[in-house]
Amino acid sequence: MEAFDVAIVGGGPAGSSCAAFCVLAGLRTLVLEREKFPREKVCGDCLNPECWPVLRRLGIAERVRELPHGILDTVEFIAIGGRKIVVDLPSGEESEIAIKRSLFDALLLARARELGVEVCEATTVTALTNSHDWRIETAGGKSFIARALVGADGRNSTVARLCNLLPRPSRERVALQAHIALPMDFGNRVVLQFLPEGYSGQAPVNREELNLCLVSKPPNMSALRRWAEKRFSLQRDHQWRTITPLTRATLTPARGKLFLVGDAARVVEPFTGEGIYYALRSGELAAQALVKIIHGNDSGDPASEYAEAHAAMYRGRLWVNQLSRAAVLAPRFASLFVYLARVQPSILRLLTAKIVRSN
Repeated sequence: MEAFDVAIVGGGPAGSSCAAFCVLAGLRTLVLEREKFPREKVCGDCLNPECWPVLRRLGIAERVRELPHGILDTVEFIAIGGRKIVVDLPSGEESEIAIKRSLFDALLLARARELGVEVCEATTVTALTNSHDWRIETAGGKSFIARALVGADGRNSTVARLCNLLPRPSRERVALQAHIALPMDFGNRVVLQFLPEGYSGQAPVNREELNLCLVSKPPNMSALRRWAEKRFSLQRDHQWRTITPLTRATLTPARGKLFLVGDAARVVEPFTGEGIYYALRSGELAAQALVKIIHGNDSGDPASEYAEAHAAMYRGRLWVNQLSRAAVLAPRFASLFVYLARVQPSILRLLTAKIVRSN
């Protein structure tokens, strides 16, 4: 049975960044990933400007820029009825881009492996036991021992479930996502379109493909799909990726030697355009705390320090969550918000600045 300082379940941006920062600090680190990369994932695919400093610290900012991606110059809000308001996004080298998760996540996981992280793909965790250390059992029969455990496995986290921490789901909303042919003259823009059935997010991820997201209440999804099929000339049997539930109660991000990063702690709503940043940064913050735990060179409580830093990362920004949720539950209200913003444009400029803030 192999022993590690840190075992991380999940190899997405949160898990890969946490693993990379752990191994850079000298910790023997393991990543257990259920899928085989590359793989697609339901996501808005947007990489906001605040990601770039973290990617530089990981040493891959230039590699990310070399991947096929879409440049995003503006965000266009479209109300029910078609009224529009356009807000400029940050420009320059550290602008907002859209990039397919299959490419981005594979690069991050490859970087972690390159730095010395041991990575086991196509590996499903089936049992967790915590005594002094964590014992991790997998479907393939292999077992591992780790001094600390990180759940980086999404909002339906296996780690949280096996530790009896996973809250009950709410099925108030469902999301569909697909990459489709990029419409001619779509331009370098993100579109957030409010519809009677919910809302749609659209962003080009390269010169040929558009990320198309649909979010609605479950009873409205069929109608929203029909709108998308007509709007983008899609076949009725077009393949969509789906995620549900979108909502669970948030969790305490650290308990002793158990840490939750990214969507496993479920703080931020999906499709606000901030998820990848929070994944990368929470992974980095968790790694800083894990180094203190493993090295035993801190007189404080690293788990509590991580929880405080984790909360500070979101402070003053959770109102964006409420707007995102309201856009689906009450799209006519959200649409009215766009109409009001035509009179007072600073409203949407503030919202956009909050989402794509850049230091």
